[in-house]
Amino acid sequence: MQRAYNFNAGPSALPQEVLDRAQAELLNFKGTGMSVMELSHRSKEYDQVHQQAISDLRSLMRIPDDYHVLFLQGGASLQFSMIPMNFLTADKTADYILTGSWSQKALDEAKKFGNTNVIASSKDEKYNFIPEIDVNNLSDNSAYVHITSNNTIYGTQWEKYPTYKNEPLIADMSSDILSREINVEQFDMIYAGAQKNLGPSGVTVVIIKDSLLKQGNQNLPTMLDYNTHVNSNSLYNTPPTFSIYMLSLVLEWVKEQGGVPAIEAKNHEKAALLYNTIDDSDGFYKAHAKKGSRSIMNVSFTLPSDELTKKFLAQAKDKGFVGLNGHRSIGGCRASIYNAVPLESVRALAAFMDEFKSNN
Repeated sequence: MQRAYNFNAGPSALPQEVLDRAQAELLNFKGTGMSVMELSHRSKEYDQVHQQAISDLRSLMRIPDDYHVLFLQGGASLQFSMIPMNFLTADKTADYILTGSWSQKALDEAKKFGNTNVIASSKDEKYNFIPEIDVNNLSDNSAYVHITSNNTIYGTQWEKYPTYKNEPLIADMSSDILSREINVEQFDMIYAGAQKNLGPSGVTVVIIKDSLLKQGNQNLPTMLDYNTHVNSNSLYNTPPTFSIYMLSLVLEWVKEQGGVPAIEAKNHEKAALLYNTIDDSDGFYKAHAKKGSRSIMNVSFTLPSDELTKKFLAQAKDKGFVGLNGHRSIGGCRASIYNAVPLESVRALAAFMDEFKSNN
């Protein structure tokens, strides 16, 4: 079977090696005579998967001991609500930086629970850059500052994260976690849906500092309290065991590639291929994101007309390219080049873009 050139924004490409291993273990996981999907989440066989996934994530991201690693459900979208429920108290204000649709959705949920404040936004420019931050815009009694590290729709990404002296920094890293090295200690909480860089959909990773956890609201529904999941090691209820198993395989794959530094180098190489193709096209292709804010995960671009865009997408589909349609909010095209997208696929796309430009 010929594998597709998969540029889907999410759920997205998984490493071929991970899929091969999951296939080989699907019916008989480590001699149990059962699939990992059939194992009890209380069994020692599954517990080994669970603990290894936590250990590998800690190692790959250099997560300090005073941070907890959680595997939750509900996607990043549930975190939009859980964060203000846990940390936005009546006497404080939650500060948000708007860089795209997902940060707007996070803000909209927070508004339902308390006072909010937008301290920076690029909305007026169709989110085509990461805005400068003025610390004077922070609320006097800030509960936390929330950012979205990478914006899948608009193709922008924080190159340098903001730093604050006293205000907790919370980041939605759903679309660029593990794509580059970061200093976890710069954040009080990181969360990410798995379906872009960590594995299949169904599990959400939360990395939360103990000092932030202690500031949380104590009067919450059990399942919406981070302490519940910390105290039970994410096993309070049945977790998404197969998704966590797949995540564990992806983490092993990242280690085999040379860890996050090697992954980051490859990601920059892939992104440079596409951005150079766009920038060298004499205006035939135009990147949505401004230089200095360009994502190495999602490359959004336009063509001279809607007619040419439709023609481009139709011909790309015929050649085996999948997921290149731009989001309906900005149109055009988008290539999502997450960790598992091979360099060969990006080279093929760049060659097709050059060919299409020459012919049109």
